[in-house]
Amino acid sequence: MIDELRRAINTTLMPGFDGPVAPQWLLKALADGLGSVCLFDSNVVDPDQLVALTTAIHAANPSALIAMDEEGGDVTRLHHRQGSPHPSAAYLGARDSIRVTEQVAAQIGAELLAAGVDLNLAPVADANTNPLNPVIGVRSFGTDPQLVARHVAAYVAGLQALGVAACAKHFPGHGDTSADSHRELPTITVDRDLLWSRELVPFRAAVEAGAQAVMTSHILVPSIDPQWPATLSAPILGLLRDELGFTGLIVSDALDMAGASAGRGIAEAAVLALSAGADLLCIGAGNTGDQMIGIREHVAAAVRDGRLSEARVFEAANRATGLVAGLAAQRWTNAANPLVRDVADGVTIDPAVFARRRPIAALTAPLFLLLDTEANIAAGQTPWGIGAQLADEVAGRLPGSGFATAGDLGELAAVLAAHPNRIVVAQGKDFHRVEFLRAAAVMLRGRTTETILVEEGWPTPGGEPAVDLISYGSGRGTMLALLDLLAGGTD
Repeated sequence: MIDELRRAINTTLMPGFDGPVAPQWLLKALADGLGSVCLFDSNVVDPDQLVALTTAIHAANPSALIAMDEEGGDVTRLHHRQGSPHPSAAYLGARDSIRVTEQVAAQIGAELLAAGVDLNLAPVADANTNPLNPVIGVRSFGTDPQLVARHVAAYVAGLQALGVAACAKHFPGHGDTSADSHRELPTITVDRDLLWSRELVPFRAAVEAGAQAVMTSHILVPSIDPQWPATLSAPILGLLRDELGFTGLIVSDALDMAGASAGRGIAEAAVLALSAGADLLCIGAGNTGDQMIGIREHVAAAVRDGRLSEARVFEAANRATGLVAGLAAQRWTNAANPLVRDVADGVTIDPAVFARRRPIAALTAPLFLLLDTEANIAAGQTPWGIGAQLADEVAGRLPGSGFATAGDLGELAAVLAAHPNRIVVAQGKDFHRVEFLRAAAVMLRGRTTETILVEEGWPTPGGEPAVDLISYGSGRGTMLALLDLLAGGTD
């Protein structure tokens, strides 16, 4: 029973690791029942390397789930070096075509399936009702829970049609927060009625659409549980099981985030999450063999001490292995699903969806200026905006254009002094929320030469400062559509 318990605990764990090759400690842990591996930017170099990596992981444990955050838009692992060709959830919500959302999700699913990935930690089911939210933003389909619900269900259908499991996140809803759970513990002060009529609506849709997994959030909801964040809260996870009727895999958000482990450590957070009802524990990125052994031994000690039931551990492990078996069966029937055929059609990102405050004439040789701010931790350091990474495409559409970056007002003043008579396309994320961007907008509006302010973060039409264009994201595909719009004008 000791060996069985050790393997069962291993099956509930989902670590990350650094580098493009699976380390020996990981392969050994997989052979000993490790249930899942989460891949991050450092694990992805190119398609051939990624297939070799996922093949090695599955060879070490055919029952292991390989997971990845591939939301589309700003959050991508497959395309982290060049930016995602797929639009953000915010764009899809603004376009509001269920078929397009299904197609985009199916295309992402096809890429993940070809790469050997089993579980996509998407879609984001949070209605981004707080415009000051620093971590969700364009990852959300919108502010209206009914709209978000429609597109969450469509995304789940499109992704799972390809035999890749969807994981709706971040339960019970991270949209009405102004803090980042990577850094601290956010609180949402909603009563039970508002939680049901707003936050839980998209998650109900995900469950009804057959989502095979749901990810928890590290947020405090005092109206349901004043003591524990959702990941560690039996009452909150009970809402998902008992009231929404979810029978699939509950995945924790990364336990190395401050919202889960600050003041208690990852190992203790693992015990508490399992006890609350989580099944698969995302540990984080860059984990080590010694760290994983320590977590496993801490969980085993909690079982011996009676703080965590053995039955709960085996229940969690069985859900993880059950998902693997279900995916294998599903992949035999993929070809019959019409969404699979939609993948070949492709989805064009339509710049007509972008919000515009005023007509914009076709440009000639502008300066593309990135107003650089701290990256969203979930997105990481992926290229964004129309910048030097798109130099060839810009040269083909707008020859003679230039590129610049400014991260503070001093740098911005220097750029503007060097280009006094040039049209500037100034791009930023969350002008309304970031102090530097608000101040930069004032400086840019003071120019006598035309400046086009482009919001590539969370859209706030009618807000301050007034931007000229809203692109609903900053990924490569979206920026190529923006480039076409600027080259052709909107008149």
